[in-house]
Amino acid sequence: MRARDNPFRTECLLQVRYRLNGVTWAELLSRCERLGYRAALVGAHGSGKTMLLENLEPRLIDRGFRTRFIRLDEEHRRFDSGFLEALFDELTAHDILLFDGAEQIGPFAWHRFRWRSRSARGLIITTHQPGRLPTLWECRSTAELLAGIAAELLGVENEVTRDRAEELFQEHRGNLRDALRQWYDLLAEESEVVANVAAALSGSRCRNHNSRGRALAK
Repeated sequence: MRARDNPFRTECLLQVRYRLNGVTWAELLSRCERLGYRAALVGAHGSGKTMLLENLEPRLIDRGFRTRFIRLDEEHRRFDSGFLEALFDELTAHDILLFDGAEQIGPFAWHRFRWRSRSARGLIITTHQPGRLPTLWECRSTAELLAGIAAELLGVENEVTRDRAEELFQEHRGNLRDALRQWYDLLAEESEVVANVAAALSGSRCRNHNSRGRALAK
């Protein structure tokens, strides 16, 4: 299988939408408004916080806000020199700042960041632990959620899919991102095995056909 044909490739994963459980988008947005658009999406690594923040962005834009999306992660723990200064200078009362990975900055840097972003209409962050801002939503991963995402990508849901979802969910301790990455690798490996077996069988049939042809010629 070519990488571009793998249903778990990044391009396809980016099309997957966060699945709210027990609340509608309208209710979540109303809750966000009551919190003054200053709130946190909380959850463990790989639980869907980034996906939820990305899905929230166009809905905020529909409400007439301008969004500014910034991100830190384990590989990029700091902003480039001068980046925040320029950002804060540009913030207006029509802006909502979306900060993915707020846990990457320490307590002092966080308080400074929060103070300097006060000119924006709102600040919504993702973080592993509650406390930095009022919690808007707690992201929780389950094997059933992983199975549902896989079924959406594969276009089929069956016992094999559910069993693999349970296995990968346990192996990666609920980290959906890592589980989906491994699913990509497994599908690629299995496709290669199938292709090799098919090629071997095809070669065997050709050899048998040639043998029969030589026998008839005699």
